[in-house]
Amino acid sequence: QVQLVESGGGLVQPGGSLTLSCAASGFIFSSFLMKWYRQAPGKERELVASITSDGGTTNYAGSVEGRFTISRDNAKNTVYLQMDRLKPEDTAVYYCNARRFLDSHWGQGTQVTVSS
Repeated sequence: QVQLVESGGGLVQPGGSLTLSCAASGFIFSSFLMKWYRQAPGKERELVASITSDGGTTNYAGSVEGRFTISRDNAKNTVYLQMDRLKPEDTAVYYCNARRFLDSHWGQGTQVTVSS
């Protein structure tokens, strides 16, 4: 059974940091491209960051470049999103996604709220 379980969300003040984790099981994690998406209320889901299966290449949305860092530990079947210098506009539900060819798996999401 494929599972992606996000954790690490919460309430943080502007300028603060959070690290999200996504623990995977039920598939060969090291073969999958991993992505983080987010969806704010009333907005479409948007791609935040991605990382190749070997961790060698990362990509970021322009709105988070230089503030967020995606990484993965294939030995632990986990992908991370380190979020620094958070802004109120980063408030959203964050989802991890595993993608390999036509296979696509989603987690249930974790809420991140940036507010003073």
